[in-house]
Amino acid sequence: MRRWIMHVDMDAFYASVEQRDHPEWRGKPVIVGGVSARGVVATASYEARRYGVHSALAGKIARERCPDGIFVAPRIAVYRKISHRIREILLRYAPAIEPLSLDEAFLDVSGLGAHFATLQDLGRAVQRDIYAATELTASVGIAPNKFLAKLASDLHKPNGLVVIPYGREKEILAPLPVRKLWGVGGKTEAILLRAGLHTIGDVAAADPLQLERLVGRHGQILKELAQGKDDRPVEGNRQRKSLGEEETYPEDLHDDAVILRYLQRYCDLVAAGLRREGLRARTVTLKLRTGSYKTITRSVTVTEPMDLQQELYFRVHELYNRIKRKEGVRLLGVTASNLIPAGEEMSLFPGERERQRQVARTLDSLRAKFGEQAVRPGYWWEDEKEEEERHDQ
Repeated sequence: MRRWIMHVDMDAFYASVEQRDHPEWRGKPVIVGGVSARGVVATASYEARRYGVHSALAGKIARERCPDGIFVAPRIAVYRKISHRIREILLRYAPAIEPLSLDEAFLDVSGLGAHFATLQDLGRAVQRDIYAATELTASVGIAPNKFLAKLASDLHKPNGLVVIPYGREKEILAPLPVRKLWGVGGKTEAILLRAGLHTIGDVAAADPLQLERLVGRHGQILKELAQGKDDRPVEGNRQRKSLGEEETYPEDLHDDAVILRYLQRYCDLVAAGLRREGLRARTVTLKLRTGSYKTITRSVTVTEPMDLQQELYFRVHELYNRIKRKEGVRLLGVTASNLIPAGEEMSLFPGERERQRQVARTLDSLRAKFGEQAVRPGYWWEDEKEEEERHDQ
């Protein structure tokens, strides 16, 4: 039986959700993120992309390129909820999926051909199910391997469907630019172009020793991909390695009380994410970037894994107290890592900790049912009130 891999990629996911929820924004350039002067673009609608706005672009530059753009703050909790719904749909088509992010995933759909007349019919069925449940479009690529499937889903966006059949891999790849190769970023692309390797076909035909001289050991991987070869399986049980939250502020933070309230919020979000995914963390990391762009990270590893806000914040507060800063803070972040499944640890204080988890799970359920703002600790409201007052000024 031939292997067939499907890659599903939601079209301008965050921006499309905002346009769906605000019909008056449809057909207009919507830019998620980049709200503050120091912020960066998370996703831009296709209307905004015509102005040269793209993800990771500085908000300031995005405003210069698209002065009439509609800039909105990301609603990560909403996007996560929709992403979970999409994954449930994809699981109808495969026993396991490999998510790459909130808006894309791989499926091994080998053997599903018996249930559909063509692979195109299979792809359209997935697209129809996603749209019926979310009113959002997805682009789908189906191919003999992961690299080709991901490339295929990007060829005819938005709402595209491309199948790369066996035997036509090299023909389809050859004329494409080298930046379409998985793992080729700006620096590697520049190196390849200077060497006269402009297309994937050029890389496929290149001397392996030349590629190794240009990009090191990665050269062999690039050559195999350029020839359409990729043996990696879909890893349906791939475990997350870390989970974190961070933010860059429009103005440097100087007040310790304000900084600590933000850290409380991030610990709350990270803890909720751990519980949602059935994980606990042995390591927590504090990230801090000063106004002069100096980045400081501090980590601590504990014996008893954590999935409660108060556990994470206790450690983060200790880490923050060890930092002797002399200037304002422009970025803060909290990351949980060294993750294990939630059922594997034994607490020294199971009674009290389990009661705390029951309370946390109850709050998680209320937020899932009534929205993220339905039930929140006081430090959330204090920060949001201050942000509103700064906005009004």
